[in-house]
Amino acid sequence: MDGFPPVYGGIEAGGTKWVCAVADAGGDVLATEVIPTSTPETTIRAAVRFFEDRQPIAALGIGTFGPVDVRPGSPTYGHILATPKPGWANVDVVSPLRAALGVPVRLDTDVNAAALGEWRRGAGAGLGTFAYMTVGTGVGVGAVVNDGLVHGLLHGLLHPEFGHIRVPHDPARDPFAGSCPFHGDCLEGLASGEAMRRRWGRPAEHLDDPSAWELEAEYVALAVLNLTYALSPERIVVGGGVAKHPALLPAVRARLLTLAAGYPGAPAPAGPAAMKEYVTGPSLGDHSGVIGAVELARAAGAAPDSPRF
Repeated sequence: MDGFPPVYGGIEAGGTKWVCAVADAGGDVLATEVIPTSTPETTIRAAVRFFEDRQPIAALGIGTFGPVDVRPGSPTYGHILATPKPGWANVDVVSPLRAALGVPVRLDTDVNAAALGEWRRGAGAGLGTFAYMTVGTGVGVGAVVNDGLVHGLLHGLLHPEFGHIRVPHDPARDPFAGSCPFHGDCLEGLASGEAMRRRWGRPAEHLDDPSAWELEAEYVALAVLNLTYALSPERIVVGGGVAKHPALLPAVRARLLTLAAGYPGAPAPAGPAAMKEYVTGPSLGDHSGVIGAVELARAAGAAPDSPRF
């Protein structure tokens, strides 16, 4: 609106809920609303209504579950691809929001948005190389390398899919075959919240069995070690619903020290105190993703001091 400082919109588009936010010119969040993820039409309409009920935004950022086409200029830019989420495969998320709101829209993966939020305003602030790993309904990683988000094959259809890496799986210790509909016992198939629910018969938040969390820590520690050796990040934040369990991160850090076996001493710190700083929870709590989406909007709208990537 003329005469007022610009405001920016952000959406963390998850498989169970969409978190919508508006923020001021500096990126500070002014209002939020949680919208249950139902059908695409209903969910997108509710998001449009949230923004229309407020001061007109200058740009919109979206961090979405996927896989998703993140290639600007692609005919299917902003389309959810082969997702197992019923009713959402091949859905165009960007076009209806851009048409309804009449503003620039920038989209990225949900984990890249969370990584961006923590890098700009949270546990990754000031770092050149940083990774955010989410362990929730699914598993994924967003990364900042040399002050830019990692997108991978921008001329192909696949962005990084760390949740589908293979980790050692001992069927004698863990006879669960895995929950991934594509790969069975990949990382997501063994360590996601959905995997825990199927393996143990109840959701992770209702699990108190120490053996369940010892096994989960094993898989997460293996993933963190792979991430450490692949990207050499200065810090790894582990977020998501499963990661909220108070026993998980301490067990991951302890197991990581053993798995690293002293090699090479860095980037995986060699002591428990340093490891606590290296593998940590999100300082923005549950808001990493939507704050990162706002930062995407600020970049799309060329706000002062917005990220350049």
